[in-house]
Amino acid sequence: MSAFGRRTLLAGAAMMAAPRIARAAEERPIRIGVLNDPNGVYADNGGLGSVIAAQLAAEDFGGAVLGRKIEVISGDHQNKPDLAAGITREWIDRQGVDVIADGASSAAGLAIQQVTREKQRIFIITGPATSDLTGKACSPFGFHFSYDTYAQAKGTATALTQNGGESWFFITADYAFGAAMERDAQRFVEQSGGKVLGSIRHPLGATDFSSYLLAAQSSGAKVIGLCNAGTDTQNTVKQASEFGIARGGQRLAALVMFITDVLAIGLPTAQGLVLTTAFYWDRTPATRAWSQRFMTHKPKPPSMLQAGVYSGVRHYLQAVKDGGTSDPVATAARMHQTPVNDMNNTNVTIRADGRLMCAMYLMQVKSPAESKAPFDVYREIAAMADGAAFRPASEGGCALVASRGTP
Repeated sequence: MSAFGRRTLLAGAAMMAAPRIARAAEERPIRIGVLNDPNGVYADNGGLGSVIAAQLAAEDFGGAVLGRKIEVISGDHQNKPDLAAGITREWIDRQGVDVIADGASSAAGLAIQQVTREKQRIFIITGPATSDLTGKACSPFGFHFSYDTYAQAKGTATALTQNGGESWFFITADYAFGAAMERDAQRFVEQSGGKVLGSIRHPLGATDFSSYLLAAQSSGAKVIGLCNAGTDTQNTVKQASEFGIARGGQRLAALVMFITDVLAIGLPTAQGLVLTTAFYWDRTPATRAWSQRFMTHKPKPPSMLQAGVYSGVRHYLQAVKDGGTSDPVATAARMHQTPVNDMNNTNVTIRADGRLMCAMYLMQVKSPAESKAPFDVYREIAAMADGAAFRPASEGGCALVASRGTP
C-alpha cells in the first residue's frame, strides 16, 4: 500500500472513531471527588459531612445531569500536600473526575489548586481558609465558597478590638493556614487601634497546649487569638478553661470555630466566645429545612464548610445543566457569570478571583441557660452582607483580576 493509501486509511479510521469517543465522553458519569480529612483534626467540620453535602446536591438534580449519572467519590489526603496533589492527578488522569470539592487544610488546598489549574478542572474550595487562594494562588477554575482567613479576621478581630480588646497574643498553627490567619488578624487588630504583643506556633494535631497558653498568659494581652482550627481549637479552648484564662481577665478569640467545635467543647466551656461564620443551620426557614435533610444522614448540624460544599457543587451542576456541557473551561466561565442561589445564598456573585461574595455573620456562643434546644448555640450579633467581609479584589494580587480589570 502506498503512503497516500495508508494516510487515507488512518484518516478514515480516525473519523469513524471520533463519534465513538464523543459518545463515550457524553455517556460517562459526571464525577465529583470530595478530597479532605475524614479521620484527622478536620474530620468533624468537613470529612464525611462534606461527602453527604455533595450527595445532597446531586439529589437535587435527580442524580443525573445532561442524561449522565452523577457520581460522588471521596479520598483522604491526611493533610499532606504531596498526597493531595497525587490523588488529584490520579483522579483526573485515570478516573475522569470533573470536580474536586472541599480540600480541608490550606496547605493541601494550595496543592490541589495548582494541579486543577494545570489540568483545567473545577475546584470547589471550602475547607482551605487561606485568602491566598483568591490572591497570588488564584485560578480560573478555583471557586472559594464559605469563609477565608481575611473574612474571619475582619469579623472577629475587628469586633473584639473595638470592644476593649486592644492588645493581642496569637497561638498559631504552624502551617499555611495559621500563618495567613495570623497575618490577616494582625491587620484588623492594628486597623482598629489595637496592638499585637507576640505570638507562638504549634504543630498541627498538638495535644498539649500548656506551654503555649503559659506564654499567652505571661504576655498580659487582653485577647488571646487562636489561629488554629478543628480539634486543635477544641483542645486549646478546653485547656484554657483548665488554666483559668477567663478568670484571670483574658479573653479567648477563636478566629476559626465551627458549630461542630462548639458542640464538642460544650456550652459551659464555649459560652461567650465570639466567632464569624458563613452559615448557621437555624438562621432561616431555608437553612433549617436543608439542615434537616443533612441531619437525616449525620446526627449533627452541618458546618459552614459542609454547607459550602453543597452550595458549590450545586452551582457547578446547575452551570453544566444550563450550558449543556461539562467542558471545564465553558463551565467555569458560566459559574463566574451566574449568581449563586441556594438555601443560604440569594443572587450572590462570584468575582474574577473566584471569591464567592457571600454574607458573613458575627455570632456569640450562648450560655447553657440561653440555649433552648440541643443545637441552639449561636446568637447573631451582626451581619456583613454583600461580600463586605472579604478583601477587595484589587488588594489580593490575583493575576486574573489585573487581566480582567476587576476593581
